Amino acid sequence: MPRTFRFRACPLCEAICGLELQFEDDRLVAIRGDGADPFSHGHICPKGNAILDLESDPDRLTRPMRRIGVEWQAIGWDEAFAFAGERLAAIQAEHGASAVAAYLGNPNVHHFGHIAYLPALLRSLRTPNVFSASSVDQWPHQFVCALMYGHQFLLPIPDIDRTDYFLMLGANPVASNGSLMTAPGVAKRLKALTARGKLVLLDPRRTETAEIASEHHFIRPGSDAWFLVAFVQALARKGPARIAAYGERLSGFEAALAAVQEIDCADIEAQTGISATAIERLAGEFMAAPSAVAYGRMGVSTQAHGTLCQWLLQLANLYSGNLDREGGALVNESAIPVTGPGTSRGQRGRWRSRVRGLPEFAGELPVAALTEEMTTPGQGQVRALLTCAGNPVLSTPDGRELAQAMGKLEFYLAIDVYINETTRHADLILPPASPLSQYHYDVIFNAFAVRRVARLNVPVRERAADERADWEIINGLGAAFAAATGKSWQALPPPRELIAAGLAQGGSGLDIAALELAPHGLDLGPLRPSLLARLETASGKIEAAPPELLAELCSLAIADRKTTGLRLIGRRDVRSNNSWMHNAPRLVKGKARHQLLMHPDDLAARRILDGARVRVRSRTGELVTEVVASDEMMPGVACLPHGFGHGYDGVQLARARQLVGESYNDLTDPLAVDALCGNAALNGLPVEVEPA
Repeated sequence: MPRTFRFRACPLCEAICGLELQFEDDRLVAIRGDGADPFSHGHICPKGNAILDLESDPDRLTRPMRRIGVEWQAIGWDEAFAFAGERLAAIQAEHGASAVAAYLGNPNVHHFGHIAYLPALLRSLRTPNVFSASSVDQWPHQFVCALMYGHQFLLPIPDIDRTDYFLMLGANPVASNGSLMTAPGVAKRLKALTARGKLVLLDPRRTETAEIASEHHFIRPGSDAWFLVAFVQALARKGPARIAAYGERLSGFEAALAAVQEIDCADIEAQTGISATAIERLAGEFMAAPSAVAYGRMGVSTQAHGTLCQWLLQLANLYSGNLDREGGALVNESAIPVTGPGTSRGQRGRWRSRVRGLPEFAGELPVAALTEEMTTPGQGQVRALLTCAGNPVLSTPDGRELAQAMGKLEFYLAIDVYINETTRHADLILPPASPLSQYHYDVIFNAFAVRRVARLNVPVRERAADERADWEIINGLGAAFAAATGKSWQALPPPRELIAAGLAQGGSGLDIAALELAPHGLDLGPLRPSLLARLETASGKIEAAPPELLAELCSLAIADRKTTGLRLIGRRDVRSNNSWMHNAPRLVKGKARHQLLMHPDDLAARRILDGARVRVRSRTGELVTEVVASDEMMPGVACLPHGFGHGYDGVQLARARQLVGESYNDLTDPLAVDALCGNAALNGLPVEVEPA
């Protein structure tokens, strides 16, 4: 008999769209967008439909797998937990707590059973060597918010549905479905914006979002900080700062503005590709708009001055009076709080990496240091690794070198559903059950949503007897490690209990019973000013001039302004959610999307034909791929997608292995990091391209 269930947040991307799942008997046969969902209004992207592929994927693991040589053997859960606990305990007993490291991939924030339970396991391991995908992504956002507002997740979100003027740098939300701006159906939202106001996009590529934008400007990769300095200077020429609303709750603003004014921007067009006249006009429009917001994402964050860019964006919103204002940038008041008592504010520098001395942030070290921590001998060398829902070989700097290092570990434990480019090295893989069989509340992406919403996913099918939920796996590992070390372990209760407790800590007035009675989720209203009442700085004020950022601004002023040479940037497609989606037939069908894009003039200068195979070389590596001539590229810029490169021996992803394409991170440089927060500088990579 056909049965329909509502799954109130797609688990595969940042947009958290409401879904309707149709079953026949126990088989999932169709997925549609939930038209009654008050946030997504029936929107569904290709990744939502791809749940059908993931649920029926023959390559998906369902039982623990132990590697013996080059062979994999299925084993029981009790045996697997005991084996993992004993190996981790033995390595720490011989070499110390630092000998075990952990890497957490970005899917961890997509499911409550990971994000709520992993911290307890990591605390029991007591290792300083914790890494995650955050440091190849959004650390600059978090670090600036920690400095200015006192908490890494007091993160202002563009009020996209009410703003009149949106200045966007290095972001492609039409492909990413938002990203630190949870906005299902974002293309419709942006079209509504351009109908009533203006969207101005700065990007080295004319992207899918640029096709919607009112205006697009090419900008040289890595030069965003220079543009933003010139933009803030231009704002100051348009009139006085509109900061009266912040009153005595604003500290250091004049010092910040004075420091920005001291930077010489006489050669701004040579630096950025954008004329001083254009910047002056944009600043005038920004100040004249009834409401406005400035925002930057991956292209801005994953560069050498990513943290500086995020600070300058905050200053632009502050100067124009659009911070903590309707139509500007507002902090979400989520039903389960991610700020306030008991949450991680985002401290920095409490310890440093052993080899390079990179500072910790928010309890983690930069993942750019992971390989050297494995390969450099000495006290504290990483000899064992735990990865959870992560594929760092394809997603972190210099993946080939990392793959070689992983092959030499004494023990590697993976929590994952696939034998992929990274987990092929594991000694033991523990696969979680389907998210459709578990309770879930989206803690992080509800907190970054462009409206205040709340949704609860309830299980739509029972787990089989030999399946374990992710939270059960983490509890099992914690108990086994405690037994092997003689320590105590307090298992956390099931997710429904923790979700209920989290709701009780918030100020929404919601309880879990109310969410269970709301099959389409609940809309709690638009974003509203709350930042000033929630500041967690020691002074209780917005700290507009943190010393670290003033010093970084001085570094920018004396930095080498050389702009010659070809620069590489990444890209994302709406059908891709990083490498783990390339085994889904619905997401890999259609035209090829792996090619290098270059401007026709750049190809002609190198005597390269459209469609030819080319060799792309960086300081750390090289690869060979096809090139496509594209006038959507800024001259001097090449573009390669992330998430490809599935040809490693031992990868058991039948569909993905047939997919042509090379890994962007075979070219990226572990030494290239944002000096302030340690985020990897993956964008604007110097490369050479020649015929292969």
